[in-house]
Amino acid sequence: MDFTKNIGNLYDKDANFLKQNKKVNLTKKIDLHGSSLSKANTIVENFINDCFELGYKKLIIITGKGGRSKNFDNPYRSEEMSVLKYAVPEYIKNNLSLLSKINRISKASQEDGGDGAFYIFLKNNKKL
Repeated sequence: MDFTKNIGNLYDKDANFLKQNKKVNLTKKIDLHGSSLSKANTIVENFINDCFELGYKKLIIITGKGGRSKNFDNPYRSEEMSVLKYAVPEYIKNNLSLLSKINRISKASQEDGGDGAFYIFLKNNKKL
């Protein structure tokens, strides 16, 4: 019973993860607005591989929410753009080469894009 009263003393693995990484301040961001699904997947794959090699720890991938792409009356807006929000993370999760470089993927905070973005936390590059 005393344990639940002192919940503030619990180990916070997320906070510890960020403290352990000396390069946590190395953050790289990419915006995929306007990209087709095929192009976005290629861009993201190259982005993750390059950032891993350069020692970045935190990536911000901005896909957009896809809300505007539901406007079928505007010929300048692609219907494919709404799929980026869901398809890009799925592409990453199904690519074993990329997954081997990733610690975790999580939802972005509001200031980094909220529902239209996500974080990728990379593993340590053993070569560095």
